[in-house]
Amino acid sequence: MASPRFVHLRLHSEFSITDGVVRIDDAVAAAVKDDMGALALTDLSNLFGLVRFYTAARSAGVKPIAGADVWVSNPQDPDQPYRLLLLVQNHSGYLNLCQLLSKASLENQSRGRAEVKLEWFAEPASKAEDKAAKKTLAHGLIALSAGRWGDVGVALLAGQEEQAKAAATRWGKLFPNAFFIEVQRGGHPQDEKHLQMACHLASELDLPVVATHPVQFMEKSDFTAHEARVCIAEGELLGNPRRQKKFNDEQYFLSQEEMEKRFADLPVALANSVEIAKRCNLSLTLGQPRLPDFPTPPGITLDEYLLALSEVGLARHMERNFP
Repeated sequence: MASPRFVHLRLHSEFSITDGVVRIDDAVAAAVKDDMGALALTDLSNLFGLVRFYTAARSAGVKPIAGADVWVSNPQDPDQPYRLLLLVQNHSGYLNLCQLLSKASLENQSRGRAEVKLEWFAEPASKAEDKAAKKTLAHGLIALSAGRWGDVGVALLAGQEEQAKAAATRWGKLFPNAFFIEVQRGGHPQDEKHLQMACHLASELDLPVVATHPVQFMEKSDFTAHEARVCIAEGELLGNPRRQKKFNDEQYFLSQEEMEKRFADLPVALANSVEIAKRCNLSLTLGQPRLPDFPTPPGITLDEYLLALSEVGLARHMERNFP
């Protein structure tokens, strides 16, 4: 098998629920057919499909890369959160990503979105395997700037270059040697403008650039089916001429050759996708029961502790719903 020239690092499957129709087996088969060697699953704010993806990819001889496309809260405009793409490098990174997603779901829901807060990435990793190492929740993860959807991209396209520079610098410190400026040519009118500005910023700050493609469906002909799913999720009508269209028919599973044509002038961005894939090495043990470690306070049994927690939870539920 020849060495891959590009690896898909951004893919929303049907487990993204609101904006993906890719079936995991189809994506893995496409990676095998194209000799891609590795493939990432980065569903929107969840890891629901990870076990199925991990099993299917390993069985087919494809290296599975775990990750998630996460919402990041925007304090200046809560209705317009940013995005960040997180990829798992190792088991510590997997635990940290699980913790971030769980924390977002439990503590920071907004309009149905489970949002991660920027400051969480600097918090100590409570599930760290090496407590003495004092690792943060960013440890073991690679972060991609999310192109036009991230705070860096939004600032660039708004002409706020200093704000974009500050955001990129901040992410670079949170993810030392593990933060990449993400660029795309995925059919959006602003892709090229963003790419030029992002590459200039990356050069100025000495940050690496990586090319991704926003895969939402497998074939170009699947676009209508994908739009129907989006409309169902948003309560919209497919035929509504005023409907805001967030996607286009270019967001299908491109081959390595197609990506090489799109980024012929920026081969380093393609090469970096392969380098990232090499750095992501998650190994999971499946098929064996693993009971969670559930410590209790001193002087109280597990049954007593669970009963007390249940009573607290019930009281909070009654207070919220029956004031």
